[in-house]
Parts: sequence; structure tokens; C-alpha cells
Amino acid sequence: MTDRPVLHKADLQALDEQGFVVLRNVMDADWLQATLDTCEQRLKAEGASAGSEFRQEPGSDRLANLVDKGECFQRLVSHPLLLEAAESVLGPDWKLSSLNYRAALPGEGLQPLHCDMGIAADESGYAVFNSIWLLDDFTTENGPTRFVPGTHRSGQLPQQALSDPLATHPGQQIALGKAGDVILTNAHMWHGGTTNRSAHARRSLHGFYVRGDKPQQQYQKRLLRPQTQALLSPLMRRILALDDPRNDALSESGSGRSGFLR
Repeated sequence: MTDRPVLHKADLQALDEQGFVVLRNVMDADWLQATLDTCEQRLKAEGASAGSEFRQEPGSDRLANLVDKGECFQRLVSHPLLLEAAESVLGPDWKLSSLNYRAALPGEGLQPLHCDMGIAADESGYAVFNSIWLLDDFTTENGPTRFVPGTHRSGQLPQQALSDPLATHPGQQIALGKAGDVILTNAHMWHGGTTNRSAHARRSLHGFYVRGDKPQQQYQKRLLRPQTQALLSPLMRRILALDDPRNDALSESGSGRSGFLR
């Protein structure tokens, strides 16, 4: 017998058919608060350089390379529900691409509809999976993510099919939830951040995974400090693909930096 959580059949079906599913109360109160506190500490410590390992974004606070910055983040990227979902989309050959923090500031956050890494599914299947960890409630006012269900099966990128990817799509849905929830997504599905019309930042984390033959957005072997790598479990080394020789060549391509993360 084991207490290891597993995804319900309905969750896996929604992820397969719709392209996303919201899991409720995945982070308990203590974990959530520890994560919020660590993010605030890192933002203050890093100042103007925050997020520079990957991307800085006008109108949003950013942090990157988070596996190197706290146990609460390592707990996130190794969560069994997350790994089960990633494998259901990507198959058995997958790895963490990046873990980022994004806080859309008041009046900001609007993104065009896009697919992560700017790619559609190919002959080998799906290549990108993302998770959005809600550090604040996602409300209709504070810039939640919009999704166009089923578009992960279209084989098209939104910029190929739409005259204006920034415009409201007639088929879009807004994902709402409470702090501590997580949204699991097939990241080929068209999606994007909406405008934060509230008076406060809307905070979230993005645990992004890719198929094994794709580059990581943040090449973990190069970014993680030696003291961090020395303490990682075998499971964490596998998640981060630290011992996968393909990453050495893939990291030089730089193509993992394209696309958006909300």
C-alpha cells in the first residue's frame, strides 16, 4: 500500500481532450507560505537582475533557475501528480525545462495566444507540457490565463491561424482557481496571459517540461551550483536530466528560449 497521490481518470481525460485541467488544493498552507516567502526574499536579493537567467519582462516580476533557490521549489518539480501528468502528455522520455516565477503587475500581463517554445506537435507526438502553480487566487480581474481547448490537436500555431493572436478568441476559456491550486496543460494548446485589472500583482510559478529530444529553456547542468547538484536525489537528477548526454548538444542550439511562460 502507498499514499502516493495519483491523477483521477477524469483529470487525465480532460488533459488529453481539452488540453488542460485544474487540480485543487495541491499546495498546503505551510508549503504555499514558504514558497511565497522564498519568492519575496529572492526578488529583494536579486533586485534588478531577477529573472535574468531566462527572461526579464516589462510589466511583470520574474525569477528563474528556481530549482537552485530553495527546497520548496524542488518539492514542486518532483511532485508525483505533476510527473504523472507530464508523462501522460510527453511519454516516458521527458525532463524539466525550467521553473520560473511570474507576477503580472496591475495593468499588465496581456500576452498573445501562443504555444510554448513556438512549436506544434510533430511526428513523434507532443513535446511540451506546462504547469501553472497559483500563488494567488486567479480571478476574472487579476489576469488569469486563457486557453482555447482542443487546439493542441490542431497541428497549427495561433500566429498561423489567427489574424490577431492578442484578440479575444470566441472559443477561449479562463482558468480560475484558488492559491494552492495547479493548472496542468498540454502546452501546444493555444493560451496566454490576460490583463491584470486588479490593484495587486498576480503571482504564479511555471514548472515547464519538454520531451527528451528538445532543449531545456534553462540548461540545468550549467545553472545549478555544484553544492546544489551534490545534494540532489537520483529522482531529482533524472527530472533535471543532469546525466543525459543529449543535453550538452541541445543546450547549444538555444531554441529552448523561445515562446512564453505566463
